[in-house]
Amino acid sequence: MTTVVVKRTALFVVIVVLWAVLMAAARASTQDVVAFSGYQPGTVVVKTTERRLYFVIDNGRALRFPVGVGRRGKTWTGRAVIETKRVQPAWQAPPEIWGNRTGAPPVIPGGSPNNPMGEAALTMRGGEYAIHGTNNPASIGGFVSSGCIRMHNSDIRALYQMVSVGTPVVIEQ
Repeated sequence: MTTVVVKRTALFVVIVVLWAVLMAAARASTQDVVAFSGYQPGTVVVKTTERRLYFVIDNGRALRFPVGVGRRGKTWTGRAVIETKRVQPAWQAPPEIWGNRTGAPPVIPGGSPNNPMGEAALTMRGGEYAIHGTNNPASIGGFVSSGCIRMHNSDIRALYQMVSVGTPVVIEQ
């Protein structure tokens, strides 16, 4: 009887450990290679209604990432280019947000756990918008920002390595 209990306990432990490893792997890699056409390789395409960002690899495929996008009234569409690339960027609230952040410092330094920019940022339109990481991963997949595109920190690190200043960005519904 003791041998049966030990075997069942060991099996249960193996299943729990395997589940934990699979969940960690899923969180570590949220990108997928998918069929995608209509854009030049090297273009970043954000489809806000899907809450997905696509980095076009070639004439038939793209890397797809989950993202958080602008709240109602804060989404935008159009074309832009990556103007700057920043690691551990500081964040300063735009004037329309600053009024809602009583007691918050005017600038949150890069690397701070409460910095909403996460680990890296790709800025566009004179710094008005960015594709950036987030220290709030639960916000990915939602309509959550003031117009910026939020990514998991692991995803923004990957995208940061693939794009350059001048990379075209298309934001669509």
